[in-house]
Amino acid sequence: MRHPFGRPRRRLLALLGSAALALGGAIALPGTAQAANILTNPGFESGSLSPWTCTGNLGSVVSSPVHGGSRALQGAASDSDNAQCSQTVAVKPNTTYSLSGWVRGSYVYLGVDGGASTWTTSPSAYSQLSLSFTTGASQTSAKIYVHGWYAQGTYWADDISLDGPGGGGGGDTQAPSAPSGLASTGKSSSSVSLKWNAATDNVGVTAYDIYSGSNQLLSAAGTSATVSGLSPSTSYTFTVKARDAAGNVSGASNSVTVTTDAGGGGGGTGFKQAAPYLYEGWGDPPNPQTVMSATGIKWFTMAFVLDSGGCNPSWDGSRPLTGGADQTAINQIRSAGGDVVPSFGGWQGSKLGANCSSASALAGALQKVIDAYGLKAIDMDVENTDEFENEAVQAKILTALKTVKANNPGLKTIVTFGTSTTGPTYYGNRLIEQAQSLNANIDVFTIMPFDFGGGSDMYGNTVNAAEGLKNKLKSTFGWDDATAYSHLGISGMNGLSDQQENTSPAIWQQIRDWSNSHHIARLAYWAVNRDRSCPGGGVVSNCSGISQSTWQFTSITAGFTG
Repeated sequence: MRHPFGRPRRRLLALLGSAALALGGAIALPGTAQAANILTNPGFESGSLSPWTCTGNLGSVVSSPVHGGSRALQGAASDSDNAQCSQTVAVKPNTTYSLSGWVRGSYVYLGVDGGASTWTTSPSAYSQLSLSFTTGASQTSAKIYVHGWYAQGTYWADDISLDGPGGGGGGDTQAPSAPSGLASTGKSSSSVSLKWNAATDNVGVTAYDIYSGSNQLLSAAGTSATVSGLSPSTSYTFTVKARDAAGNVSGASNSVTVTTDAGGGGGGTGFKQAAPYLYEGWGDPPNPQTVMSATGIKWFTMAFVLDSGGCNPSWDGSRPLTGGADQTAINQIRSAGGDVVPSFGGWQGSKLGANCSSASALAGALQKVIDAYGLKAIDMDVENTDEFENEAVQAKILTALKTVKANNPGLKTIVTFGTSTTGPTYYGNRLIEQAQSLNANIDVFTIMPFDFGGGSDMYGNTVNAAEGLKNKLKSTFGWDDATAYSHLGISGMNGLSDQQENTSPAIWQQIRDWSNSHHIARLAYWAVNRDRSCPGGGVVSNCSGISQSTWQFTSITAGFTG
């Protein structure tokens, strides 16, 4: 949402040359590798990453562009994460191996951890990289990796080969114990969240592989994961196996069977939210209990959580996270039977998404707010050039949302962004595509249908923009109409917008009724502070600039049921 308060972002591109390999055993001569690819899932044809693992959850398997077969790896390198995807395999000591792979994108690297690497500049088509290395005298495992480069965007890799003899014969041959306590911690129409107890190993567990039947779905470094891309109203049986650095695999955990929710109606989650923005830093903020009593509204979107420095969240970047006016308002709302969804970001100010150094750091900042208030939902208001028009920051935000969603079962995640009169712009489309590529499992994509120079037909333009979003969600995620609507939100601006567009109470009621009839997930507007009459008052902080009843827009919004 716009609010009356970017700083320029710094990009650093350092191009590294390939490293020289330090040779192992100074006395024994290296053995000769046998021509056999010992990597698992080298062309990603299984449709999952396993047993590859990718930093920042920035890797995914795609069907285009590919070098061979029908799948390839896609890595979404950001300005703070090179999206390294790696696999550890058992090798023989003092042996020469040949590593090769096909890559596409800017500054893509292929190598072995602690040893040789090679890279290519920016091929527009797949290009082959290759190198050889010799294991040390006592080396029994090797970590093979591929990655992009910081701020260089998406890369692809396919048909990676490590030719040589597999390990064993004196190396680690003891498998980990089977994980225990597998359980589901949440579900939707398209995903199931799982957790389990850690396995033990004589050397150490490096990954957990999640299965449905005999199919490996994904690999996780920790003891929880969310399986996405599932079908609605479908029963799935999951097990988990532990794996160590030598490639030894445990027996299966206990099995758990979960039926996904039905499609449509909010993806089967029942998530419907009428939540107008309330801002404690501006515009004569009203007592929320007064508004709730007069209108029946239950939810408020609290604006805005920003960065107070060092990736530390605070209200407006200046008011304390707890103990101030914002917590007082939240306590009042909850004591009256309501709840809140904090909004991170906005149009101006020092934003966590832009300033936190990595997706994991951003996830940590979000978690502080989640923990402070025991939240059920969070909103990322992605705007302006520093976040919305920066694809690397988009990826950082989506990855952080994926992380906190996995770590907080049941948490709903919302992204809010601007739109044209016909649907998402280039950057809106890119945001949706990145959410799909990263399996971010976003619950609601909310557009802001105002300040688009759309003329006087605010109802028609809002509906057209929402239909454009619905069609983009359908084409990107493969959803039907009902499911796409159930992941859609609208966040308008009451009265006069910054561009003098007029959304009157009658028009807002039309938009509310359309939203109910199409069973969308969320209806909001900017802002309750402005939900007061001042005809001819212009675009100001504490009234709508038009003639209306006090809290009239909030009363209309409270009638949203989805």
